[in-house]
Amino acid sequence: MSWFDFDWVDAFSDRAFGGNGCAVVHDGAVLPADVCMAYVRETSLVECTFTGPSDVADIQVRYFLASREIPFAGHPTIATVAAMRSRGLISGDALTLETGAGIVSIKLNGDEIEMTQVAPEFGAHVPADLVASTIGLPESAIISPPQFVSTGLPFCITVLRDHEALRAAQLDVGPLRKVAAAAGFSGSDMAEPFLVTLQGATAEGDTFSRLLLAPPSPPEDPFTGSATGAMAAYLWTHGLMAKDSFIAEQGHDMGRPGQATVTRVGPSEAMAGIKVAGRGHVLMRGQVDLPDQM
Repeated sequence: MSWFDFDWVDAFSDRAFGGNGCAVVHDGAVLPADVCMAYVRETSLVECTFTGPSDVADIQVRYFLASREIPFAGHPTIATVAAMRSRGLISGDALTLETGAGIVSIKLNGDEIEMTQVAPEFGAHVPADLVASTIGLPESAIISPPQFVSTGLPFCITVLRDHEALRAAQLDVGPLRKVAAAAGFSGSDMAEPFLVTLQGATAEGDTFSRLLLAPPSPPEDPFTGSATGAMAAYLWTHGLMAKDSFIAEQGHDMGRPGQATVTRVGPSEAMAGIKVAGRGHVLMRGQVDLPDQM
């Protein structure tokens, strides 16, 4: 058993109880995966990060769900950098993170943390009727062909006609397994659709989104930074977003409003990356005693 410092950060928010929470365990990258997953389950958060030294970047970051390790996640990246900055562990206005998805570049613009996600990869299209059955909506609620897109982690981007459809969506895990199979996923990769509308939750926003999650994760993610990057790439590629930079919103109906500024790197037909920027609020900090094996 060893004691590790941790920070609990609300990411994509500048206030307590907004955005999406993430616990950052400093120097915890040495821990085995089953211990890290057990810690996520203990917190009841969607994801937690564990940091460590890196030979190729300024710091290594490992990302965990309750069920598995994943290569990258957006709101935990914002949370990790906010936690490090609050502890005086960052000097200057730029740093790099070693992640399972590659090197992620970070810029600090005042209170805003900007990450450059990797160039988007466009995967399989999924039949709209199959995705509709997964979220309990008629096929007519989907206005653009659902497609898997990744800027570090793949999501089935699904554009809905309006906020009414977005709010009515409910996840059905049975059809969800068929969506995963259609994309060539297997095992614990559940491939939940990222649902987006082309109208913000507030007058300031340009998009409003939801991510419904399968067990053992909580039922809904308050703000999803990695999916926001993938969603933005999809909108630009399909001609659904005229702006080169826009405001993405998520979590408002959960009482956890979150907001990110999303900016394209390069032209829409040859994107070199996606910049996703937001703030982080350190809610609490302390120490946790974690075993070196389960």
